[in-house]
Amino acid sequence: MKPFDPDQRNLVRSPLDNENILSGQFWGELRVFLAVAKAKSFNRAAEILNTSHPTVSRQVRRLQDLMGSQLFVPTQNGVKLTPKGQALAQALTALDHSLFALTNDLRAENREAEGIVRVSITDGLNTFFVAPAVSTFATEHPKIQLHLKRPANVVSLRDNQTDMMIGFSPIEAADISMQKLGFLHFIPIVAKSYIQRHGIPTRSNLSQHLFLQSEFYTAKTGLWGDWNRAVDQGQIAHFCDNSMAYGMLVKAGLGIGLLGSYTILEPNAVPLELDVKVSVPLYALVLTERLNARPVRLAFDWLCEMFSPANPWFSPKLRLDPPQSRFDVGIKLLFNL
Repeated sequence: MKPFDPDQRNLVRSPLDNENILSGQFWGELRVFLAVAKAKSFNRAAEILNTSHPTVSRQVRRLQDLMGSQLFVPTQNGVKLTPKGQALAQALTALDHSLFALTNDLRAENREAEGIVRVSITDGLNTFFVAPAVSTFATEHPKIQLHLKRPANVVSLRDNQTDMMIGFSPIEAADISMQKLGFLHFIPIVAKSYIQRHGIPTRSNLSQHLFLQSEFYTAKTGLWGDWNRAVDQGQIAHFCDNSMAYGMLVKAGLGIGLLGSYTILEPNAVPLELDVKVSVPLYALVLTERLNARPVRLAFDWLCEMFSPANPWFSPKLRLDPPQSRFDVGIKLLFNL
């Protein structure tokens, strides 16, 4: 027999039966604090909150007095979080995201497929595949708003404060659902204008050539080893960590770059045979509780189809001449093919 009866209300009580507000009386101040922490400026936070600088300063001072801790220190460019301020800000960002998701779902509760869905995705995949396909998605689901964001953290869905993420690493967590997608293939590419000035790069003459490097490719995982060994044989002309700007540097003929295989559709792009082929698995990651919201489920399924192995660009085997498919629309538009 069970020792207690769940119907005995005096023994089994909900947190809502407790009249006390445990966090104290400064929820408003916490919101102001979070705005300052993100903006790193009292003036900018005041603009975001549509209030005045004195009001922001007063509420932050009150919060610091109530907590008995200094949360910010001034700098030449604004303010910087103290260690205690950093801990509070990190906790509040998680709460802020949860509250956003909750209120967004409540607003859409009685309406069909309506709400905001926030997606973390790299600039390249966004530009070439997702953004051009949004018009079709919007036609089918006109009341769903997509918020496409560049990942702040390429390995953490939670740190990006989005509902879902197209990422490169699996995440095993109870509150995150994951679906394995296809592969993003990288190959060395050079512009025709570069070849006209420097000749065509081969495995035997890399010491005579220029490379474009990115911090993303220097990760000590072994995956990028073939590329980095090739780079070591030549000279690095420039570094760039913005994927779209990196591609433009290659297009401008400034060096050999490592780009997604789909960029071979650019008329001036020349793929190189340098024994460098990197295939990175893709994963769709989503907060499990958010999948209960229909807009999130629809967007998740849409992205999973787009980046699945059924898309020739993301099949397990690299193909430089994949058959045309409906997934090519964004690439063709971008390259004016």
